[in-house]
Amino acid sequence: MKQLPNLDAFVKNLIDKGFNGYFQTEVAYSGKLKESITEYMKASNNGKERADRNGNFLLSTYLQWSGDDNPSIVCDFWVRQENDGFDIQKMEITNKDRYGKLLKKSELKNLSINSIPTLKEAIAQVSVFPQQKISSRKRGFRL
Repeated sequence: MKQLPNLDAFVKNLIDKGFNGYFQTEVAYSGKLKESITEYMKASNNGKERADRNGNFLLSTYLQWSGDDNPSIVCDFWVRQENDGFDIQKMEITNKDRYGKLLKKSELKNLSINSIPTLKEAIAQVSVFPQQKISSRKRGFRL
């Protein structure tokens, strides 16, 4: 059995990969990464929260957001906590338009903390580039 990183090492690895924004743990505990997970762990220890049947909890963040009127990229991590160690089980990256319609989605499974993509690589996986329209008629100088 491999040794899982503790909370400090887990947070450091994610920050080193570029995930240094605000997070939300189990849709209730928001804040910086360590703060969000710590609040969730306190609630879990008090019996207010519990992980799913596999021992996973959801950790969400925006990878790219520039207002309600623009598309956004969201990343969801399914994190497994075992004893005092943390590991990422699944990562889902979604690109949605301003109305919430899915533009592109990427799902990565069987991950470890070291095998997750960096922030820029994750954004590149779901980026949608508009295709250029080619004019059907010739544009030139006419006499």
